[in-house]
Amino acid sequence: MTPDMTPEQIAAAKAAYPTAFRAPLNLRLRRAALWTGFTLLFCYCLWAFDFSPARIWTGIQRLGDVLGFMLPPYIWKSWAEFLPILEGLGETLSMAFMGTLIGAVFAFPLSFLGAKNITRFWPLRMGVRRGYDVIRAFETLVLALIFIRAFGLGPLAGILAIAVSEIGTFAKLFSEAIENTSEKPVEGIKASGGARLHQIRFAVMPQVMPVIWSILLYNFESNVRSGTILGIVGAGGIGFLLSDRIAAYKWDEAWSIIFLIIAMVYVIDYLSGLIRARIIGLNEGAAR
Repeated sequence: MTPDMTPEQIAAAKAAYPTAFRAPLNLRLRRAALWTGFTLLFCYCLWAFDFSPARIWTGIQRLGDVLGFMLPPYIWKSWAEFLPILEGLGETLSMAFMGTLIGAVFAFPLSFLGAKNITRFWPLRMGVRRGYDVIRAFETLVLALIFIRAFGLGPLAGILAIAVSEIGTFAKLFSEAIENTSEKPVEGIKASGGARLHQIRFAVMPQVMPVIWSILLYNFESNVRSGTILGIVGAGGIGFLLSDRIAAYKWDEAWSIIFLIIAMVYVIDYLSGLIRARIIGLNEGAAR
């Protein structure tokens, strides 16, 4: 419609194209049913979880008390006192690195089996993809508790928990990245007489590797945070020390440890950004 249309022209346009001015009745009914169901579910969750303004206000006051206990943060008075904290941070970082690396090593070949543009045999592809789902159904914390029972307390259980969890996650994300690659480079390699492995190596891999590196770096950063939680249940790392300080009501020390964790995640995020930019730049240069 244009601003200079007359009311008669607008009425004629509405009569000729009614769906352009108003959604059909069945679509409006579906939308109303969807929003009604969403509203009812939201209200049920509020009721089931005992939500109330008084409870929220009381919780905020208690949280303020806890934060008050944390300030000012604790300052370690000697290197011998600070060394266990530093070792815990290093252990958490090592757990995240080893778990991410092992998960990626196992997930990389599985991702090609689950990509529809690589594996044409449907039963094999679907079986592998359902395997991804089975692995991803187990939360890292649950896996850590299982491995602690099997291998005992310590970082080994945390490494295995992260690695197994990441196999399912990486394999799914890698396979989706492979499926989203362009077929034109593959057709070019095929036209020049390249075999299937050559097509994957020289056409698919250059397209997908920047995405894979980005996924690896982001998940490594995420696994550093996960390693903190795993330490709380006994899988080693800084989380064990944090849990110990909270259990002993040493809130100032707990806040100092939390601050160090935040600083470590920030540094990792900054370095990951530099590495991603470097990798993407190298791949763009190679493409030219």
